[in-house]
Amino acid sequence: MPPEEEHRVQVHLDRLLAERGMTLSELATRVGVTVVNLSVLKNDRAKAIRFSTLTAICRELNCQPGELLSIREDR
Repeated sequence: MPPEEEHRVQVHLDRLLAERGMTLSELATRVGVTVVNLSVLKNDRAKAIRFSTLTAICRELNCQPGELLSIREDR
């Protein structure tokens, strides 16, 4: 198995929450996940996300996955 490469996925949860006037706690309650799990995602420390969680976040934030996630450019 090749060594794990650092991912370049960025999560734009802060921006989307601010644009919608929603707190992380409110989103966690609506989505049914813990604030800690959303915080890990928000701070770009997540290694994976379930499609069901991604779907629920997008439903509650009224967004598409591409608005929530992007790929950082190589440095």
